[in-house]
Amino acid sequence: MQKEQYDKNMQTLIDQLTAEGRRKSLLLHCCCAPCSTAVLKRLHECFDITVYYYNPNIDSLEEHNLRARELEYFVGQSGLAMACVIVPYEPKVYYEAVRGYEQEPEGALRCEICFALRLRHAAHYATLHHFDYFTTTLTISPMKNASLLNRLGEQTAAQTGTRFLNSDFKKRGGYLLSTQLSKEYGIYRQDYCGCVFSKTARETGHR
Repeated sequence: MQKEQYDKNMQTLIDQLTAEGRRKSLLLHCCCAPCSTAVLKRLHECFDITVYYYNPNIDSLEEHNLRARELEYFVGQSGLAMACVIVPYEPKVYYEAVRGYEQEPEGALRCEICFALRLRHAAHYATLHHFDYFTTTLTISPMKNASLLNRLGEQTAAQTGTRFLNSDFKKRGGYLLSTQLSKEYGIYRQDYCGCVFSKTARETGHR
């Protein structure tokens, strides 16, 4: 599937569910509150959404917990999700997964391993709790490769026996809306992806 079709096909499903008056359950992996804002706004009318915060890649416990609190705050204030599941911080899992790839540039294989790790965790939870679909907010970022994320999501869905909702949430002004909603709700908006490597890249200006 071409990148340009992810958004179109998702909207076709949304329109179909809306026309038929049906709702589906969705586990939404969220990397942070800002990225979740526009995604929840778009999906809540036809999905019963549970927000799933699993991000062992975050560089510190303080940052991890800050992002989790901001996500819980937005979910509580907006009323756009049914529940918010916060998975405890487990950085050892992340560092073991990316061992040997520490020197990879941002957006390369280390990031792919990180995406796959988080998607697998979400997929297993979705399967265990019988969600109709799972997906991730990560495709809203202009810095993330939507084609890669959707391919990894589809592969993980095939391995776990669940369904992945393809997306490219930056389409239809999604990223701009996320910045506007973040300001509206007074949400902390971080300036790096989350891992120590992305933070270093931001601080040194290397990409």
